[in-house]
Amino acid sequence: MKVLVYSIFGFDRPFLEKAAHGNHELVFTEQPLNESTVNLAKGFDAVSLFTSDEASEVILKKLYTCGVKYIALRSVGYDHVDLARAKSLAIKVANVPEYSPYAIAELAVALLLALNRKLVLGQTLMQNGDYRLDHLVGFDLHGKTIGIVGTGKIGTAFARIMHGFGCKILAFDIQENKELMKEIPISYVSIADLCVNSDVISVHYLLNETTNHLFNKTTFSQMKKGVIFINTARGSIVNSEDLLEAIENKTIAAAGLDVYEKEKPIFFQDHTNASVSDPLFLKLRSYSNVIITGHQGFLTNEALEGIAHTTIANLNAWAYNGISENEVS
Repeated sequence: MKVLVYSIFGFDRPFLEKAAHGNHELVFTEQPLNESTVNLAKGFDAVSLFTSDEASEVILKKLYTCGVKYIALRSVGYDHVDLARAKSLAIKVANVPEYSPYAIAELAVALLLALNRKLVLGQTLMQNGDYRLDHLVGFDLHGKTIGIVGTGKIGTAFARIMHGFGCKILAFDIQENKELMKEIPISYVSIADLCVNSDVISVHYLLNETTNHLFNKTTFSQMKKGVIFINTARGSIVNSEDLLEAIENKTIAAAGLDVYEKEKPIFFQDHTNASVSDPLFLKLRSYSNVIITGHQGFLTNEALEGIAHTTIANLNAWAYNGISENEVS
């Protein structure tokens, strides 16, 4: 199968090439899929897309005209693909439903620890020769209440780690994880109760119509004063303007964000010589109690290997059977 891989990066290309074992003709481009680059797909059987690519109705129609029959996503999320239009065009779409959940869960823990113990500020003071401890007071996580929004594989991994710290676990999800409940003490509550009672809130939910801006002015206003808020899921689950307001009024004492709702023009690119024009992002980035990482939660060897393996497996299934078990619709 001839496959055009959009939005390729130095960190994922070797994993894809290794997983393919020469079974497909992979052509790589660093350019994202958009209206300006869609014609690059002419003559290809399939394209492989990342979260920074756009597969809207208009673009899907052009991909169909180019002869593309399959879209292999290198991500769990598929909100950047118009699935209804893809189905009407008989373009099959498959995602990577899971890969190392520990990669993202462990980054969420890293953000929490860095914010609570003020590691970035401490390092800055250290570099400046200021060894005073007055601004570096944190709190014990042991005994604190952790609110986990979404208890799929990643949320489950995060819950286990927090249980190991000796925390009380509250959770919100439309479906209770019965296996997790057998393993560790965990209480499912409403989103309002979770906000009211949690010292730390960590988001591990999929983005869809019901979770878009799940965290907004209302939910932030329900939170305990001084909460630490972590989002390693999807940016649009959080209304960023409302988040900024909650930080400024000190409802949120600190925020760790691996995702941002308007991240596409910013993340995964070098802006060293080109300034970022998003004032909201720049303001969030400027606060010493906010850590923003560039959507790097998945960036471990194990996760990249898993993503590449499943991406190629989807292509193999289409090539040999015409059906992949990971198709989404």
